[in-house]
Amino acid sequence: MADGRLTTDGTTTLHGTLTRLVPTTEADLDLLAGWFASPDFVAYWGGVPLSRTEVAVKYVGRRRPRVQSYLVLAEDAPVGYAQFWYADEAEGGIDLVLQPDAQGKGLGPDATRSLLAHLGGELGWRRVTVDPVRENVRAVRAWAKAGFRQVPSETGEPLMEFRFPSS
Repeated sequence: MADGRLTTDGTTTLHGTLTRLVPTTEADLDLLAGWFASPDFVAYWGGVPLSRTEVAVKYVGRRRPRVQSYLVLAEDAPVGYAQFWYADEAEGGIDLVLQPDAQGKGLGPDATRSLLAHLGGELGWRRVTVDPVRENVRAVRAWAKAGFRQVPSETGEPLMEFRFPSS
């Protein structure tokens, strides 16, 4: 669960059972640039490897306050990247990608539950969406394990949502 512990830059470290999500920093750029340059890592994340410059702009926290970027850690080793983004003050989306050797171990649903605890608890969101690639059956199953349900989309592409209970 999210523990509400703030880092020195005012962002929150999130704790799951199997994972810990720590906000990305400039110090993570080399790691993330290597990951996002790998065709295996980006296969379902746009499908095109990214340059170091693109990764620096998008994935080391420079887009705040609209997007919060995290490294996903398992046993203190980095295994993936997650982010949440605001659509408005009470809803938005999650994106998550794990290294191929970290998949199939329950890490994705665990990291997602940590994000959801933070979004619904500390931030008071009502709804979260994800848009997995249709061919990424493993991701669709992982999102479902974390409580997401498929909903109709305007584009016909997969769209899943999680709604928090009304108070």
